[in-house]
Amino acid sequence: MTEYKLLTCDGNAKRAQYNTVHGIIQTPVFMNVGTAAAIKGALSTEDLERIGCQVELSNTYHLHVRPGDEIVKKLGGIHKFMNWNRPVLTDSGGFQVFSLAGLRKIKEEGVTFNSHIDGRKIFMGPEESMKIQSNLGSTIAMAFDECAPALADKKYVTNSVDRTTRWLERCKAKINELNSLDDTVNKEQLLFGINQGAIYADIRKEHAKKIADMELDGYAIGGLAVGETHEQMYEIIETVVPYLPKDKPTYLMGVGTPANILEAVERGIDFFDCVYPSRNGRHGHVYTNLGKLNLFNQRYELDERPIEEGCKCPTCQRYSRAYIRHLLKAKEMLGMRLCVLHNLYFYNTMMEEIRDAIDRHEFAEYKRNKLDGLSQGC
Repeated sequence: MTEYKLLTCDGNAKRAQYNTVHGIIQTPVFMNVGTAAAIKGALSTEDLERIGCQVELSNTYHLHVRPGDEIVKKLGGIHKFMNWNRPVLTDSGGFQVFSLAGLRKIKEEGVTFNSHIDGRKIFMGPEESMKIQSNLGSTIAMAFDECAPALADKKYVTNSVDRTTRWLERCKAKINELNSLDDTVNKEQLLFGINQGAIYADIRKEHAKKIADMELDGYAIGGLAVGETHEQMYEIIETVVPYLPKDKPTYLMGVGTPANILEAVERGIDFFDCVYPSRNGRHGHVYTNLGKLNLFNQRYELDERPIEEGCKCPTCQRYSRAYIRHLLKAKEMLGMRLCVLHNLYFYNTMMEEIRDAIDRHEFAEYKRNKLDGLSQGC
């Protein structure tokens, strides 16, 4: 039975656990992004287990294009497909409405895309998105929405948000229907709605009120980290969170840096995801508690230390900065893999530290010390 249990609060920071059909999620949590059912950087599901990943996030649009959601369903759903027995969240394809702006056309029924792979036309609306996510059998399905640009015209944003609300009603009806079918992969699939409204506080607030009344399994704040300043992002979080249900998880989509996460936890966010740790790792940029390193720098050519002294990740337990730098310079895939492995361990461990700090009612002190360290550079 799905249950969101609030364990403690430290100011607005929440410490909770979310019981799902695929296991308990301890929050605050960072979801490791595996767009095409794999982490970019050659990490396996065994790796994810070793580094403390609780939730893997995959992309509805990309899996629909390749290999095809019907194929994943025939193979038993995404958990069996990728050999992962912990929770999976699938996004709805809505972000591609934003990111593939040059390849799509939005109507009330849904969105027509041109595939970025082969150019073929794809239509996706609320019902199609729910069907694809049902075929994948993820733990949590995201509602289909439009992620309007953060700095878009207010009239455009108003119309977009109204349509997103109508789409959410269709998503809820469709997922209820799909969960009742005999051949559904996961009959307990959860649905999270998404708050939109760009940087307009009044639109955000009204939309939060509307979707809060729809009794969904969780609530996300979307349309941030897409062009606005960090200060604007934090203001929107402070505006929206009070109007979302206290007894349901809150998810800040696509965010962010360690500092972004600390600020958002302080404002009441439970769930996070971002490509930063894997993308930065693939380019030799690695996180430490004393700032970020660029392992391509010549200063590490003879550096026999691990990426971070005392780090217990598989990379730091065995390999030196000098060796990893050599691999990166030689374009050996192992270098990329070792950096991504370290970065995701860093993020997952930081979330564990955050949970412990909230449990002890010491989050403010933890946040201050963590930010001081991260800002040092090394």
